[in-house]
Amino acid sequence: MAMTPWTQRFIDLAVEHQALRFGSFTLKSGRQSPYFFNAGAFNDGAGLDGLARCYADAIMASGHEFDMLFGPAYKGIPLAAAIAVSLQRDHGRNVPFAFNRKEVKAHGEGGSIVGAELSGKVLIVDDVISAGTSIRESVELIGRAGAQASGVAIALDRQERGEDKRSAVAAVRESGLEVITIASLDDLIAWLDDHDDLADHRMAMAEYQSRYGA
Repeated sequence: MAMTPWTQRFIDLAVEHQALRFGSFTLKSGRQSPYFFNAGAFNDGAGLDGLARCYADAIMASGHEFDMLFGPAYKGIPLAAAIAVSLQRDHGRNVPFAFNRKEVKAHGEGGSIVGAELSGKVLIVDDVISAGTSIRESVELIGRAGAQASGVAIALDRQERGEDKRSAVAAVRESGLEVITIASLDDLIAWLDDHDDLADHRMAMAEYQSRYGA
């Protein structure tokens, strides 16, 4: 299956901004990973704009129905804002967005939600789904506000099995939420196929997938 234009752009951009690095990295799980992804490295205007365009393209291509965006603190905050801008500018789709505070504000307008009022079908935007904790908390918060979490859009699906043998993305899908992804571990390996200078990394990625892939 051919790689989508936004997937290709995303991986190129992630490598350029060193948000995606190949080597040897120790994960929180203790696993030694041949790659590391950090969306926080998209920390300038051009990088965030390019990333948001990839999200917006993937979201619109999915056909997913939603009324607004929600970005979980902290990485989801700039993502929600930038994706909302890209949806309007590049796709003519003007949607409200909101995000949460880690600590409830006791003064001023108070509360834990900043931005538009949560209502209708809410699409959560985040960088990756690890343990799924952030997503569950977001779903509960959205539900308490009287809205409905309809899906999740993420940059990268690690396609890596957890303790229960499922991937974190599969677990979220089985909970009833649609998951929209820009790229997957399969895409990273396919991208490496076209870069002969990174052949050693490609082999390490394939071995890792064979060992831990969902």
